[in-house]
Amino acid sequence: MTDFATLRTTMVDTQIRPSDVTKFPIIDAMLSVRREAYVPDSKQAAAYADTIVDLGEGRYLLDPRTFARILDALDIQPDEMVLDLGCGFGYSAAVIGHMAEAVVAVETNEAMVETAERTLAEEGSTNVVVTAGALSEGHAKTGPYDVIVIEGAVQTVPSSLIDQLADGGRIACLFDQAGMGAIKVGYKIDGAVSWRFVCNAGAPVLEGFAKHDEFSL
Repeated sequence: MTDFATLRTTMVDTQIRPSDVTKFPIIDAMLSVRREAYVPDSKQAAAYADTIVDLGEGRYLLDPRTFARILDALDIQPDEMVLDLGCGFGYSAAVIGHMAEAVVAVETNEAMVETAERTLAEEGSTNVVVTAGALSEGHAKTGPYDVIVIEGAVQTVPSSLIDQLADGGRIACLFDQAGMGAIKVGYKIDGAVSWRFVCNAGAPVLEGFAKHDEFSL
């Protein structure tokens, strides 16, 4: 029988801490949330590996190191509302929920939404709500949000998402730039967002966030 608790501790000690992620809320959350519960049974063996896990339906679980660096840059506070886009089966939302006041997670696939809701409930994440919808549209009904996280790469960020970010809020994106990836955090001040580079990383581009080439003569 796989000792997932030991694998979780090893993940933190060999992937998270060496990446200079040492904030207690992040370490505590990643030690507490059972990553293996949020992947298909066939992928549990890879749940704690230093790699992206393919969840199917165009969804991927970011590798622990990348996800932790995003959380470190965002510095989520216990009184903040977070919008989590592309939560898959709910792992990212569970970890964020461990640090934030509340999380609204959005997924496109109805079956994935149902599985995420069930797993989050079983795992005791009571401050996370999962809703179905297009990731690029966010969930304006419960906004504005203090923090927005996109669980995959983007080539463009719709202005409608920026509109859902509260003034003084932060948004984290993994930008895909000609095959190269860079995590950046955007800070919204007086309605405008300024971006700060965090580190290089890679992930597949999520649906709705690809930049379509414009035709020109």
